[in-house]
Amino acid sequence: MTNVAPSSRVAVVILNWNGKHHLETYLPSVLKWSPDHVDVWVADNGSADDSVAWLRSAHGNRVRIVELPTNVGFAEGYNQALAHIEADWYVLLN
Repeated sequence: MTNVAPSSRVAVVILNWNGKHHLETYLPSVLKWSPDHVDVWVADNGSADDSVAWLRSAHGNRVRIVELPTNVGFAEGYNQALAHIEADWYVLLN
């Protein structure tokens, strides 16, 4: 296994579509176990359930957001989101 140096830019990316209830449940543990040098991103796939507003109010200082205007599906959602995120390593959580 390769160790990632803290100087490496690591991005944990979570694709979301109307999953506010899942973010409320699972995002706190992702944040708890992600070191400070890791950027945690949520790529929102055109949600209509106030996911983005909740993220901004609950985790605005720790979670970065890519807002996609419409739901473009799983693979394309990640493809479009990753085009906006610059890192050395990407961890895609599903």
